Amino acid sequence: MMIKKRRTSKSLILFNIIDFILVGLIVVLFYVTMPVTSTKVLFIPKGSTANIISYLNKSGYEMNALDGLIIKTFGFVQSGWIDINQNRLTKMDFIYKLVTSKAALKDITLIPGETSYVFLKKLAQEFNLSEEKLTQIYNEFAFKADGNILADTYSLPLGMKEDYMIFYLFSQTNKKYEEFSKKIFGIYDKNKWYNYLILASVIQKEAATINEMPIIASVIHNRLKKGMRLQMDGTLNYGKYSNEVVTADRIREDETSYNTYKFAGLPKDPVCAVSLDAIKAAIFPVKSNYIYFVRDNRNGLHKFATTFEEHQANIKANVGVEKTYTKVKEVETKIDEEAETIMKTDVTKQKPTSIKDLFNNIN
Repeated sequence: MMIKKRRTSKSLILFNIIDFILVGLIVVLFYVTMPVTSTKVLFIPKGSTANIISYLNKSGYEMNALDGLIIKTFGFVQSGWIDINQNRLTKMDFIYKLVTSKAALKDITLIPGETSYVFLKKLAQEFNLSEEKLTQIYNEFAFKADGNILADTYSLPLGMKEDYMIFYLFSQTNKKYEEFSKKIFGIYDKNKWYNYLILASVIQKEAATINEMPIIASVIHNRLKKGMRLQMDGTLNYGKYSNEVVTADRIREDETSYNTYKFAGLPKDPVCAVSLDAIKAAIFPVKSNYIYFVRDNRNGLHKFATTFEEHQANIKANVGVEKTYTKVKEVETKIDEEAETIMKTDVTKQKPTSIKDLFNNIN
């Protein structure tokens, strides 16, 4: 009798364990098939699985320790913006997406010489964002009116809100500016650096090629040293006027510091977004006596002059010549070669113009 009782007792325990497991499986099955509503693109912060679960729970996803256990079974959740690609799915599908989904990225290029006014419009259109919000946040947190975003190609997450987008672009740009400045000067002084950006933005607007940039830079430096107004059309291609032809009326009516026909010195703010090449040219100009330049209709490059008479002759030489803009120069001067060398050589192997003298010239 005792043996039968023991066998019965063991059978009951076994059945209870099986029942418990079955009930647990049913509960888990019910739980993982519960519906979840999510945005198609989701931001995941850096941290442990527990921290991510806590963040998602606070964001309205009703996650708990069981979710964390299931996630650990599958692997881990990558931080950043991820592409869920669905709005309605089950809890299990949601967890699987968290672990396996890749970042939702889209490339956008800020062209060198383009203004923030134009770029923010493009950003709003490409990423389905509010142009008004982008502009408001940009204006509120920008260090200067322009030049706060480096001319470059950016891979940006789809679904990123306007404030995140602007702060991310500002942050990435500032890191690159700091890195480039420390390579050249060993320090990063943001106020002084933006003086270089102002100069670089004028170069960016005026130069026909990268190799022309140090020559254009020398013209600007030489005119500033002589107390001459820059009188450059490119400075008037700021903001909404980025791609407009500068007319006599604009020159006569524009009362901003961008009007270098009316006002001496450089504008108070960068004219546009700049490339690292333009910044490099601003810091390492060629040595020349040039104070004038005009575009050559035969190739689209510039003819440089040291006297007004020579400059006038260069202008007259364009009369009746059809614009071809091949960007090919038949004969290169020593200054052309020097400029090319500057742009080819790493900044760490070059000595910048005296910082004191340079800032005296551009402030």
